[in-house]
Amino acid sequence: MKNVLIIGCGLIGSSILRSITDKKIAKKIFVYEKSKSNILKIKKLKLPCEITSDFKKIIPDLDLIIFCTPLGEYEKIILKINKYLLPKTIITDVGSSKEKSIKLIKKRLNKKISWTSSHPIAGSEVSGPEHGAKDLFLNKWCVLIKEKNTNKKHLEVLRKFWKKIGSRVVIMDSKKHDTIFSMTSHLPHLIAYNLVKTATDFEKKQRYELIKFSAGGLRDFSRIAASNEIMWRDIFFNNQINISKAIDLFIKNLRSFKKDIQSKNNKSIIKKLVNTKKVRKKIIKLKQDIDKPDFGRG
Repeated sequence: MKNVLIIGCGLIGSSILRSITDKKIAKKIFVYEKSKSNILKIKKLKLPCEITSDFKKIIPDLDLIIFCTPLGEYEKIILKINKYLLPKTIITDVGSSKEKSIKLIKKRLNKKISWTSSHPIAGSEVSGPEHGAKDLFLNKWCVLIKEKNTNKKHLEVLRKFWKKIGSRVVIMDSKKHDTIFSMTSHLPHLIAYNLVKTATDFEKKQRYELIKFSAGGLRDFSRIAASNEIMWRDIFFNNQINISKAIDLFIKNLRSFKKDIQSKNNKSIIKKLVNTKKVRKKIIKLKQDIDKPDFGRG
C-alpha cells in the first residue's frame, strides 16, 4: 500500500496513523482535518503525515481512504470528494452505527465506487490527536460489514489491514452490528450520561456536595460520560430504533428491580444479582478485560 488518506485525525484517526507508521503499512499518509486546534496539535506532535485539503491532487493516487469523523460529517465530505474518486480506491470508516450511514453512503456516493465499512472496537473517553496510541487496536475486535453488494476484494484487503495493526477481525452485516452494539456500547453510554445528569440534578435539588463524594460507581460512569458529545449524539440519532428498544428493555428491568426493593423480595433480587455477576466472569474469560481490582483506570 502506497498512499493512505485519514479524514479526521482525533483519537482514532491519529491512532491509525501511528499504527500504520509503526507497522510500515503505507509509504505516505495524508490527513484531512478541519479543526484548526487539531491541526496545530498534529504539527506540534510532529505526526508523520501530510496535512492536505487538495482532494483533486491526492485522491487519484490513493489506495485507501479512512473516514474517522463523527457520522454527521460523512455526507459533506462525500460530496467534496465524489468527483475525484476512482473504483480502485478502498474506502472505509470507523463509525459505531452502520445501517443508516450505509444507506446515506449509497445515496450520496458515486455509483461506481465501493465503500466497505469497519468498526474498530477501541477508544476511550478522551478525544484529540494528542491521545492517540499505536497499540490502541492491539487484540481489540474490529467488525467489518459485509452486505450483498460488498466488494470482496476490498473486504479482504481491509481484513488484512486491521489484522496488521493488531485487531481481531469479525465479519457481519449492518443490521446485526447495530443490534449488538445498541446493547453492548450505545445503551451503556446513554445510561452513563443519564446517571451523571441524575446525580447533578440531585445535587442541585438537595444542595449536597454530592459529586465530591463520588464512589467507584459514579466515578466510573463519569469517565464514560466524558466521551465526545458530537460523536455520541450522531450515534444515538443514527441507531435510534435499536437504542430505543434497548432503553425499553432497560426500563422494564429497572422497574423489576424497584419492585423487588419495595417488596423486599430477597429471593428474586439475589437471583438477579448472582446472575449478573456471571457476566463479569464471562467478559474476563473472553479476554475483554483483566481479572484485577481497578481503583481508577489510567
